[in-house]
Amino acid sequence: MNLDHVFVCGSPPLDFAATLRARRSVRFEMFASPDRLDAWYVESGLIDEIEPCDQDDVEQAVAVREAIYTLVTARRHGQPYDTEALRVLNDAARRPPAVPQLTASGRHTAATPDQSLSSVARLAVELLAGTDAPLLKECGNPECTRVYIDRSRGMRRQWCGMESCGNKIKAAAYRARKRSASAAAR
Repeated sequence: MNLDHVFVCGSPPLDFAATLRARRSVRFEMFASPDRLDAWYVESGLIDEIEPCDQDDVEQAVAVREAIYTLVTARRHGQPYDTEALRVLNDAARRPPAVPQLTASGRHTAATPDQSLSSVARLAVELLAGTDAPLLKECGNPECTRVYIDRSRGMRRQWCGMESCGNKIKAAAYRARKRSASAAAR
């Protein structure tokens, strides 16, 4: 399985929620170790430098990630929010966030794991309460469970990303059509 973090959802909290891949089938955990969580925070662009995470930080991050996924799913389906998921998200959002600083070389954000998680949680609150919430869609690949923001014209986007899912599905459909045409020609 690919260990690279993927950022195709259009929002850091959605990309964070997507770190548990293939939720309906093989379930692949991207936060398998504290250094993978450290890498996500930096690769996401939310921070530039992080104090190393430990296993407790991973457990907190996973709890917030699952709360985000639960709340996003409820929002997409027009269902009431789960009270425990709200509590977990709001508790994380109440903590002090990562704060960018201006340095001689530009913007720099150094953060603790708690500050990084708070930043993700705050962005999730803004997403779920904001104008992009009606644009939330789940990837059309049955194996993928990423939710993304569909800003395409006519809201016609079907995949979280062409590289990660769209090309695979389109190639499989093409091969199936070719097999079907070959079988019909015989």
